[in-house]
Amino acid sequence: MNVRMVQLFDGNDVFLHLESGNVVGAVPLRSPTTATPDYGLIVRPRFPWKGIGGMLAEMGWRIAPTPLKLPLLRRSERQTPPWVISSMVLVRLKQLLDSMNRRFETVRENRNSPRGAVDWTAYAEKEISRGHFLSVPCTFPDLRDDALLKGAIRFSLEKYLRSLETQVEHGAFVHRLIQFCEEFLQKVRTAAVYIPSTTTLAQWLQRPIRAEHLAAGLQAIQWTLEDRGLAGISDLEGIPWHMPMEQFFESWVETVFSRVARQTGGTLKTGRRRETTRAIRWDPAYIGSQKSLTPDIWIELDSTTVIVDAKYKRHWEELQHHSWHSADQIMKEAHRNDLFQVMAYANLARTPRVIACLAYPCSPETWASMLERGRLIHKADVTTGSRNVAVWLTAVPMATEAEKIAIHLTDALRHASA
Repeated sequence: MNVRMVQLFDGNDVFLHLESGNVVGAVPLRSPTTATPDYGLIVRPRFPWKGIGGMLAEMGWRIAPTPLKLPLLRRSERQTPPWVISSMVLVRLKQLLDSMNRRFETVRENRNSPRGAVDWTAYAEKEISRGHFLSVPCTFPDLRDDALLKGAIRFSLEKYLRSLETQVEHGAFVHRLIQFCEEFLQKVRTAAVYIPSTTTLAQWLQRPIRAEHLAAGLQAIQWTLEDRGLAGISDLEGIPWHMPMEQFFESWVETVFSRVARQTGGTLKTGRRRETTRAIRWDPAYIGSQKSLTPDIWIELDSTTVIVDAKYKRHWEELQHHSWHSADQIMKEAHRNDLFQVMAYANLARTPRVIACLAYPCSPETWASMLERGRLIHKADVTTGSRNVAVWLTAVPMATEAEKIAIHLTDALRHASA
C-alpha cells in the first residue's frame, strides 16, 4: 500500500503515525490483542473523485483495481458496481479452467461394447428385453475433467452474466464482458450447475497441483457465493484491493484527451499500449542507462503534435496557492524534472508545431476557479530556428466529467493550431 508508519511514544502512550503514498485501496490489519484481522486500513485519493465505480465506468476499462490475497475486511463498498468485481472474477475463473487437470472418475453409462465391469443382470432384464442389444450398462474409470468444479464455474459465470446484463448502460466494455462471459460459458455448458459448500471449497483447496491458480479461482467462486464487494466504507465484508494512483491518473488523462482527439480529428496514441515508445540506442549498447522514451499520450494533427505527460502530484495546487519563488526546493526540483522530461518527448515529434503538455490533478473547486478566470492552461513558447515548441501546464480534476474538461482543451488546441 506504500504506507509509511512511524511509532511515537510520549512517555505514557504509544501512537502510530501513518503517511500514505500514491496507492489507494483497502487492506486488513491484525489486532494486537486477538491477532486476527479485526481492523482495516482504507486509503482514498488525496484529490476528490467520483468514486471508483463511477470513474471506471467513464474511463472505459483502461485500468482496474487489483484484488489482494489477504483476509476479507469487515467493511465493503456497496456502491461499487457489479462489473468491477465481475472483471476480476472472470479472469480468475478463466485461469482456473485453463489450468484444470483431468482426473480419473468412476463412470456408469450404457455403451455399444463392454468396458470395465458390466452389469449383466441389468443388461438382460432391462436392455435385451426391450431389444437394445447394443446398450451395455458398464462401470469403468475414465480420465475426465472435474465435473463438480466445472459445475461451480458454470454457476459463477451464469450469476455474473445475469448481473452484467443489468449494467449495459455503463458502456461498451460491459458488452465486451458479457460477450467474454457467454463465450466462456460454452466451455462448461456440458457440466451441470453445482453450488459448492464451504466444506467442498476447503477440500478443493487441499489439492497440491497448480495451487496458485486453484486458490485464486476458488476464492473467486467464494466471492460469487457470498456476494462480495470491494472493501470500503459499508458494513459488509469486502475484498482487499489496491491500485496505483499514477496509473489511474494517467488513464483518466487519457480518457480526457481521447475526447479531445475525437473532437479535433486527431490520431491518438498512448504509452499504455506501448504505441509511443521510442528506443534510445547507446553505443556501445552495454553502457546505456534508460533504453527508451514513452510519452503517456501522443495526438497527431495535420501540422501539430500534442504530447501529454500526466503527473499525479500536487504541483498545480501548490503553484496556485504559492508563487514559484516561495515554493520549497524539493517541489521546484521535481517540477523541473517534469518539464525537462516532456521537453525531451517534444524532440521526438516531426511536425512544424509541437505542444508539450504537463497535466496535473486538482480539486474541482480549483478547476472551476481557474476556468472562471481564464487560467486553465499556463502557456510558454520555446523557438529554435523555424521550429516552435509550446509548453502547456494544465490541471485535470477527477471529480468533473471528462467531456466537460475536454471541451476547453479542444478550444485551446484549435486556437493554437489556427
